[in-house]
Amino acid sequence: MKTRRYAAAFGAMMAMGIAGAASANVVGDTITLGSSISLTGKYATNGLHTQRGYDYAVQVINDAGGVSVGGKSYKLSVKYYDDESTPARGAQLAERLIQQDGIEYMLGPYSSGMTKAIAPVSEKFGVPMVEAEGASRSLFTQGYKYLFAVLSTSEQYLATAIDMAAASTDDPSSIKVALAFEGDPFSMDVRAGVVDKINEYGMKTIIDDQLPADLSDMSTTLTKAKALRPDILIVSGHSKGAATAARQIDEMKISIPMIAMTHCEAAKVQEKFPNASNGFLCPTQWVETLSKSDAMFGTAAEWNAGFKAAHPSYSSVPYQSAQASAAVYVWKEAFEAANSFDQDAVRDAIAAIEMETFYGDIKFSENGNNIAKPMFMRQIGADSTYSLVETFEDMVFPRKVDY
Repeated sequence: MKTRRYAAAFGAMMAMGIAGAASANVVGDTITLGSSISLTGKYATNGLHTQRGYDYAVQVINDAGGVSVGGKSYKLSVKYYDDESTPARGAQLAERLIQQDGIEYMLGPYSSGMTKAIAPVSEKFGVPMVEAEGASRSLFTQGYKYLFAVLSTSEQYLATAIDMAAASTDDPSSIKVALAFEGDPFSMDVRAGVVDKINEYGMKTIIDDQLPADLSDMSTTLTKAKALRPDILIVSGHSKGAATAARQIDEMKISIPMIAMTHCEAAKVQEKFPNASNGFLCPTQWVETLSKSDAMFGTAAEWNAGFKAAHPSYSSVPYQSAQASAAVYVWKEAFEAANSFDQDAVRDAIAAIEMETFYGDIKFSENGNNIAKPMFMRQIGADSTYSLVETFEDMVFPRKVDY
């Protein structure tokens, strides 16, 4: 049932000084958030990064006393279902969470495609969703009132790489560009931002390929690149596509002066393919050296250290985990600002949030996207570590690879 059906009852209870919550998914002292998440299928790697980010934030918030509503402290928990990286399955599970499990507050799935499938469901039932992994700008042109995203939108991801390539020469129109993109909504929006920049500088696109659906092979593109010798290669195919690109660049001994791709960190290309990935430019939503902080998680470096202590298998923490934690933090702030569990009151509290966090600033536009945080670009060095790149002068260019 929807919380607002009980709003009058809740108000009466509060007036009597009773802090109990009249909500189907606030039971006892626990607030349950719901999420359909990719734990199997092609998005499983990033789905796990996301789940761990959610769970780490829940742990930290609960250890710090939880969420205060109506003078009572509540713990957070998350109910998950595996959407198998399949949009139709994700939509089905979102409806199950809402209709059968009584979930009234949602955390997003992984990827823009999955978010695109689930957003209409949460919107239909008036269930607020704070998501951390769906960056497609098309999500925020649909007029949704219950969808909010903490991350920067997708058209910003790789456009900076084109700016940096343009800064490398007195004649940007002479630069030859090769593109290889997955056909999902996120990658198509990344591509749109890149193409806008290419057109702005008058660059030449000499390869414009779509990656195969299973993201297991990009040899066709790389064979053409070897023959045509582009100055820059741009790739977007989530973590599986990044891993495939790095592996086949290594196998085929591809030497291109500048290579930029999404999901480098999530795919751990710097660890698995250290020679091929040397010099890769990798967009990131977040860096642990960011000079931002908050009262719950401390600085970006402190969140990073805490997360790595909880998950020591990470040598470099992917930004997907950081932004997932930020999404949970938004929920805590919204519940406390609303001082209520009424869905529309909480939704309005989310919409009004303006906060600095370890992840960066968060402020939502009327369309639900975060308008307070930029993208960042990092470059993989010869020692397989990342360096923050803010201008062309910060880059190692041309890319140096021993083939």
